[in-house]
Amino acid sequence: MGKEEVDIIIARFESLEEGKQQAIRQAALEEFAQHGYEKASTNRIVKAAGIGKGMLFYYFTSKQELYKYLVKYSLEFIQSRYLDRVDAKEPDLIGRLTQLARLKMEAQAENEEVFKFSAVFLQEGEAHLPKEQAVKIEALKQSGYRLMYEGIDHSRFRKDMDPDKVFHLIRWSIDGYQQELLAKLTGQKLADIDFAPYWEEFYAYLAILKKSFYETEEES
Repeated sequence: MGKEEVDIIIARFESLEEGKQQAIRQAALEEFAQHGYEKASTNRIVKAAGIGKGMLFYYFTSKQELYKYLVKYSLEFIQSRYLDRVDAKEPDLIGRLTQLARLKMEAQAENEEVFKFSAVFLQEGEAHLPKEQAVKIEALKQSGYRLMYEGIDHSRFRKDMDPDKVFHLIRWSIDGYQQELLAKLTGQKLADIDFAPYWEEFYAYLAILKKSFYETEEES
């Protein structure tokens, strides 16, 4: 199927009433996130979305076309609601990683299923996707790497420590806190959670990291 045909399919679906679009999209995101491409069931998708199977295949000619649409939607969501909001000029590692953590959590609270689904298509790779989407996925990965690594001021780290090891220890600490928090909140709807106490705890940990790995003002 060519790009023009794909664009027509997407335009037709996006002309649908927003509430119905969201119901179909979220049901499909959840199904692929839980079962992967091969085991995902369009029967379960239409049941969860509350529509007939004919309606789903009116908008998407096959399971693969639906999957490709969801990948496109997820890439655009992650780029606009997460990566584009990061201040890439922030030179402080903890400041940069804190931004990434907070913005990712805010985007996840807005649409958890996008991030669960993205883990699936990033793991499954190119098997069910056209070349142009595989290229876009790689571009998104590289964008994330640049935001994490480029322009960081290593001179802020303690001089008696290997800066690369300091970098990774700080990153692992922040990633670990985020993963532990998400595990703790499993089963709850992120949009309904008051994150204030969690961020207060998070900043207390960040203060310890700075005290442990950064030069003091007297030393710098």
